[in-house]
Amino acid sequence: MKKTSLKVSALALLALAASCGNPGSNGQLVGDQTRMNYKAPLPIGMMYIPTGSFKMGASDEDIRGRNDATIHTVQVAGFYMDATEISNQEYRQFTNWVRDSIANTILGNFRDNPDGTQRVDYKRINWKDPELQDQLASMYIPAEQSGWGRKEIDADKLMYTYRTFDYEAAIKHPTESRSKYVIQHDVKAYPDTTVWMRQFNYAFNEPIAMQYFWFQGFNRYPVVGVNWDQANAFCNWRTQMWYSERERMHLYTEHKFRLPTESEWEWAARGGRNQSPYPWGGPYIINKKGCYLANFKPMRGNYAADGGLYTVPVDKYNANDYGLKNMAGNVSEWTSSPYFAGAYNQINDMNPNINYNVKDSDPMYMKRKVVRGGSWRDVSYYLQVSTRDYEYKDTSKAYIGFRCVYQEIVPALSNRRPMR
Repeated sequence: MKKTSLKVSALALLALAASCGNPGSNGQLVGDQTRMNYKAPLPIGMMYIPTGSFKMGASDEDIRGRNDATIHTVQVAGFYMDATEISNQEYRQFTNWVRDSIANTILGNFRDNPDGTQRVDYKRINWKDPELQDQLASMYIPAEQSGWGRKEIDADKLMYTYRTFDYEAAIKHPTESRSKYVIQHDVKAYPDTTVWMRQFNYAFNEPIAMQYFWFQGFNRYPVVGVNWDQANAFCNWRTQMWYSERERMHLYTEHKFRLPTESEWEWAARGGRNQSPYPWGGPYIINKKGCYLANFKPMRGNYAADGGLYTVPVDKYNANDYGLKNMAGNVSEWTSSPYFAGAYNQINDMNPNINYNVKDSDPMYMKRKVVRGGSWRDVSYYLQVSTRDYEYKDTSKAYIGFRCVYQEIVPALSNRRPMR
């Protein structure tokens, strides 16, 4: 009798689950029906870089590369990458947002959250309004102190604050509080426009230093004077903007915008050409008509021979086979990877990268970040897709910019197309 009653109870529970717990299933295994169908996001201005494997490392007889970038085969998951370097116009959208957000905070423009807390209610500020200028006086440098005879926004006040979670460190210490691995970043958003003068002594570069970032004639030129921390802050801001819009439309997000790893950058730069030295193939840096294929330092320093004395617009020169422009020359590009010789002998062969927990300490080799692609001031060696170089992450240069990637988590289907 006892066994029979147990069977009856089990059948009753199944009947209840079929009738109330999972309506419409007819008692069948139909899967979780509470989630909407997934549709992969297509970020505007980015190109899709497919999943694949390639031989990462020095090409041809590269003596330095034999020690610094030994050849090995790696696999990289698909991702989206900006078709061009981040331009002045795009970066100004970030600095304008930071400026207006700080102003809204001073003006007391807040909105209530569902949990009872408050957040800044972002509104565009009319900076020509004399009344608002008086209320926001703390954000200005007075005319008598600016050097130009007119008051201007104090760039040092444009701080972008955000928090990140060191997921890798947290999973290594599962018994510790997760709050220990929440890291706050306070980053100056405005680029260092003085790089055009500080890095070129005894040169008349005042005009470009004063106009390069803000003048509309340079809108499509790559932003420079941005250090590694600022590039990461831009990626975080772009992610938050993307998340807000996706959530508003009740759409999922796969991941976040970030700097590419060194292996992702090289995979994208090669454009599917496994052993070619340059993004366009090679072995030459000029075409049949004698025109240079990138913006760099030709010959013995004839900078203008390739069409640009310094930087050129981000969409100049032909794209590689993945649709990416200026992966060689114009400006070198920050990656997320730390630089040290011999790194290739330690990294994994799937999505290779090296990460360390740097919350409490920052070893010297963690301050050196890989930059790739060469720039307008470099000789052709640095244009090669396998050439490694580095810069200290807290420095900004007139020849270093960046572009973002957006990680693909769900493997691409055969019908996915790149965004142009």
